[in-house]
Amino acid sequence: MKAIVILLDTLNRRMLQAYNGQTWVKTPNISRLAKKSVVFDQHWAGSLPCMPARRDLLTGRLDFLERGWGGMEPFDRTLTQTLKSHGVFSHMVTDHYHYFATGGENYCQTFDTWDFHRGQENDPWVSRVCPPQMPPKLLGQTRPQYEKNRRAIVAETDYPGPQTMQAACRWLEDNRDADRFFLMVEAFDPHEPFDAPQRYLELYGDDYEGPRFNWPWYDKVMEPPEAIRHLRKRYAANLTMIDHWLGKLLDTMDRLELWDDTLVIFTTDHGLLLGEHELTGKNFMHVYNELAHLPLLIHVPGMRASGRRIAALTQNIDLMPTVLDFFDIPIPETVRGQSLLRLIDGSQEKLRDYALYGMFGLTVNLTDGEHTYMRAPVREDNVPCYAYTAMPTTFRSYYGTGDPARIETGRFLSYTNYPVFRFPYSQEGRPFMQLKHARESLLFNIREDYDQLAPIRNAELEAFYAARLKEAMRAESAPAEQFVRLGLE
Repeated sequence: MKAIVILLDTLNRRMLQAYNGQTWVKTPNISRLAKKSVVFDQHWAGSLPCMPARRDLLTGRLDFLERGWGGMEPFDRTLTQTLKSHGVFSHMVTDHYHYFATGGENYCQTFDTWDFHRGQENDPWVSRVCPPQMPPKLLGQTRPQYEKNRRAIVAETDYPGPQTMQAACRWLEDNRDADRFFLMVEAFDPHEPFDAPQRYLELYGDDYEGPRFNWPWYDKVMEPPEAIRHLRKRYAANLTMIDHWLGKLLDTMDRLELWDDTLVIFTTDHGLLLGEHELTGKNFMHVYNELAHLPLLIHVPGMRASGRRIAALTQNIDLMPTVLDFFDIPIPETVRGQSLLRLIDGSQEKLRDYALYGMFGLTVNLTDGEHTYMRAPVREDNVPCYAYTAMPTTFRSYYGTGDPARIETGRFLSYTNYPVFRFPYSQEGRPFMQLKHARESLLFNIREDYDQLAPIRNAELEAFYAARLKEAMRAESAPAEQFVRLGLE
């Protein structure tokens, strides 16, 4: 028995043929995998963005109600540690450089072995003392380190995403006679900046002649319409490139006949806005469907389930217990997710009535598959709000450095006796995640208005979903001040 999780970062569900029937984006290998898999139609994010999503995936519980971006906690009971204690070997191959930056501690280190491929985005890889020549004209953003990195990539096989997929193929070849292993294959693509060889962009008939635009700001759209069309084509080109190299991994699985005894899970952490809602990026706005409604494909050996679609609500916190269940390993009591195998074999019709998701310190969101409710803080200053962690690192920085006198320690988390720091959390000085475009609560009927363009103004219905949100937060042991912050106390 073997298991492989394939995660492509920032994968937009609506770009995939498996979900839209026909789409202008070319992803034949994701479609090829979908034909061997069960397709989940109501799969939702939990915690966003990158590292919070990975803590969800590896611990089976939501991160975003108690802290934001940060390392794996010393008290976390992880998928990989649980596998190891039951004799299952784990390996990660990735080009996701956030694992190796401040705020990404202790994730890859929980695997038996890991393999890192360099060069994505701001990865401190190419070492040149002299600053690089910056582009004379530019839409969107860039960074000096990124400019250094991109000049070191010449051939398609030099790109970190293709290198990651090739390394996964080699690992499977090297371990072709092994059993009881877990392989995580994680590519940063199609995360921005949207880089790919010109031949992929040519597939989309791109005729843009303006300044370079491959890395959007996280903000309102300020660029002309032709630039946004070009940006979407650059995203598509990047996605088609990594889909091509995903095909090499599927070829290797075919050749080694792995489908007969290997669980395969394919998903993402979140999506990205590419001009929808007149916004680009993430983290500054409501968690719209483009960000939170995710693809999930699962191949289970021995189950005649290929091509089936499942409409039950699922989330990324369900992936850890699914892998453990596949290996017949007991699921730790700290896990809040549930195994998806019961949905796939038909013995269970649903796991939950609501999916709860969001980003720490921003809105808290709920869906039942018919409506989405996005609850915003009631105070302009977004207090009270505390981050709880024993690992006081966050996105390229540290919690609490601005006001250390207000830091407290104690046994504040109900599911562990491990003492943690409690940091008063303020968005001041934290440009990465702000409530810039999410100041009001919104309710949508996503069956009639999937694009979430027409908020419902119905006090009775909003009260109903506010009560459901409160119940869901209680079930997840949300800290008491979160209810106060959202006006749900």
